[in-house]
Amino acid sequence: MVPGVAGGTAADTVTVMTWAPQDTGATNRPGMPALALAYARWVNGHGGLSGRRLKVLTCNDHNDGVTAAKCARRAVKENVVAVVGSYSQHADSFLPVLEGAGIPYIGGYGITTREFTSPLSYPVNGGQPALLAGLGTALAGACGAVAMVRPDTIAGDQLPPLLDSGLTAGGHPDATDQRAAEDATEYGGQADRALRSATADATAEGCVVPVLGDRTSTFMDSFRRARDAWPEVRTATVLGSVDQSTVNATGGASSPYEGSYVTSWYPVSTDPRWGPMKKVLKEKAFGDNRVDAADAGVQTTWIAYTVLKKVVASLGDGPVTADTVSGALDDGLEVGTGGLTPTLKWTFQSELAAVGFPRLVNADVTLQVVRQGRLVAARKGFLDTTDTLRAAEVS
Repeated sequence: MVPGVAGGTAADTVTVMTWAPQDTGATNRPGMPALALAYARWVNGHGGLSGRRLKVLTCNDHNDGVTAAKCARRAVKENVVAVVGSYSQHADSFLPVLEGAGIPYIGGYGITTREFTSPLSYPVNGGQPALLAGLGTALAGACGAVAMVRPDTIAGDQLPPLLDSGLTAGGHPDATDQRAAEDATEYGGQADRALRSATADATAEGCVVPVLGDRTSTFMDSFRRARDAWPEVRTATVLGSVDQSTVNATGGASSPYEGSYVTSWYPVSTDPRWGPMKKVLKEKAFGDNRVDAADAGVQTTWIAYTVLKKVVASLGDGPVTADTVSGALDDGLEVGTGGLTPTLKWTFQSELAAVGFPRLVNADVTLQVVRQGRLVAARKGFLDTTDTLRAAEVS
C-alpha cells in the first residue's frame, strides 16, 4: 500500500511507461525517466492520481529502432495505459506497435514528424517544427548567410525545410544544409564548411545554426578553434541542443554561445511557473544529477505527466485504461499547464493538418538569448509559429 493512497491492488494502479536513450554515443535524455520516477514517488506520497497508485516503468531505447520497438512491445505486455513524456528518434519503429495496441503516446519530445501525424500521439509542444520555424523567423532579420549543421539521419532530413520556413517568412534566402554524423567525436571539417558558407556575404554578419542534440557541444568545441580564421559570425540553435548547463560548461559569459539566439517551447527555467516542478525535484530527486530543471526533456516530461493527472481526474471512478485515456483526450479534454504552454486540447484536424502536422496543437515557442552567460528571455511571451509552419515545404 502506498502512503496516502487507498488500496494498492492492480485495479487501483495506473501503469505507464517513460522511455529515452541513455548511455549512448549520440543524444541522451536520462533526465526524462528520472523525472518520471521522481514524479511517481511524489504523487504516490500525496494521495496518488485521484486515489490511484501511479506505477512508472522505464525503458532505454539506445537511439536504436529495434530497441525502441522492444520498448513498445514491453509497454504492450505490461498493459500500460499510456507512454508518457518520452524521447525517441524512431517513431516509425515504436508508434505502429503502440497503435496496434491502442496505447496513447502523451508528450513525446517532438523529434519526429510522425509524432504529429499519429492519431494516438498527443504532443504537448510543437517539437522541432515549431522550434526551427521560430528560430528562422528570428534569424531572418538578424543574419546574413545562414548555415545549418544537422544530423545525417532520417530525423535530421526533416529539419532544413522547417528552419527555411521561418527564414522565408522573413524574406531571407534558405540556409545552407550541412549534414554531419550525429555520433562524431570532432567536427573540424564541418565547422570550416559552415563558416565558409556563413561568411559568403561580406556585407552582413552570418549565422551558424548547429542542431545536433548532445553533439552540439562537440561541434562547438571544433567551431571555437576554427572561427578565428574567419570573419565574425553569430550562432543560434534550439533548446535540446543547448541549455543553461551547456553554456556553463563551455565558459559562461566567454562561451561561444554568448549572444546566441535559442528557441524553446517553454519559459526560461528561472520563470516562477516552474516552481511546482522544482518543488517535486527538491523533495524526490535531490542529488540526482540526471535531472536538470533547465533540460527541455525534463520539462516536457513534467508537462506530459500534468496531462496524465488531468486525464485520470476526468475519468472519476471509472476504469483507467489505454482506451479510456485516449477517449478522454479525443473527446476534447482541455488541460491547463499553469502558463507553461497554452491550454492543450487535441483534435483530429488541427490548423496544421494541411501541411502534414494534424496533431500539432501547440505551435508556440519562446525566444531566448545567451546574455552574460545566462539564458534569458529575448522577448516577452510566446511566438505563435502556426502561420509560418503552414508555408513549410515538408515532405
